[in-house]
Amino acid sequence: MLNFTVGPVQSFDKVMELGSMQVPYFRTPEFSAVMKENETMLMQLAKAPEDARALFLTGSGTAAMEAAVIHTLSEKDRALIINGGSFGQRFVQLCRMHGIPYEELKLDMGKALREDQLWDYKGKGITCLIINVLETSTGVLYDMDLVSRFCRKNGWFLIADAVSSFLADAFDMKRLGVNVMITASQKAIACPPGISMIIADRRAIRRIKNSQASCMYLDLKHALEDGGRGQTPFTPAVGILLQMHERFRQIMQDGGAEQEIRRTADLAHDFRQRITGLPFEITSESLSNAVTPLRPVRGCAYRIFQALKEEYGIWICPNAGELKHTVFRVGHIGNLTYADHEVLSRALRDLYKRGMISF
Repeated sequence: MLNFTVGPVQSFDKVMELGSMQVPYFRTPEFSAVMKENETMLMQLAKAPEDARALFLTGSGTAAMEAAVIHTLSEKDRALIINGGSFGQRFVQLCRMHGIPYEELKLDMGKALREDQLWDYKGKGITCLIINVLETSTGVLYDMDLVSRFCRKNGWFLIADAVSSFLADAFDMKRLGVNVMITASQKAIACPPGISMIIADRRAIRRIKNSQASCMYLDLKHALEDGGRGQTPFTPAVGILLQMHERFRQIMQDGGAEQEIRRTADLAHDFRQRITGLPFEITSESLSNAVTPLRPVRGCAYRIFQALKEEYGIWICPNAGELKHTVFRVGHIGNLTYADHEVLSRALRDLYKRGMISF
């Protein structure tokens, strides 16, 4: 199968080779050294503050989302959640579940965030803003410079879920004043799913250490303590962490985050050029390099997903809920090439000739 989803994505050869090996014992100085290097490389790629810390959790991105909410916020806060789709809604659910007071700024599908919308919440007791840098379900990349300026001006704590955008779109944690950044292994890092990461700045570390959260597996206090010696509180996904180490090294050797972002941007541009003239509408006002959201002018988005999977051996990314039949997404992250785009564009044009999509 040729994989154009937004995660898990296609891995690179050396990463896959490591995945075929026996998993080593991890309570060793050697593994601790790998983990310290993982932390250093991750923070360099995210341009984190020098006194920040990177924490590695065994779990998908939602594990890090939940851990960040329960360890850096409390009932004394009032969060503003940018909700433009499925993953913004997930933060709403998490705050509701854990008793964090919140306001919800709901955006219509595909719409960018505007400054005047944020001004509506000034003076309403907001202490924190929570945002998905890329709302993956709709393909909208939010303006983090706008968000950063507003949070700094109002002294708001800033939690940024960069799970899908990290290494696909420009991100400078220190410059943006992001207090908590979240990402995961199965997106542009291009490793198997199973590891999520939190980078916490000094302000977030202080909140974590003072947290009264009742949690064992996602306890960030213990993660901070054990991370200082290159370990985790419980058995981690050792094999994936070794694969991530290899992938981080590859990215650093190939030119760092900037080169990886440029590569992804070039792939996204190439795909969008190839489908010019086909009966699709791009549904996002603010596109990410990571994904292109497409609405067939006529035809069922989910049926296109099924046909590509069953007849052509190609995965694209379907949607769920109210978007299931109207919008599908094509990812540009992971081990993809221009030749892969040629295969996909030929398949889409063939579906057009067969009448499955039309003007």
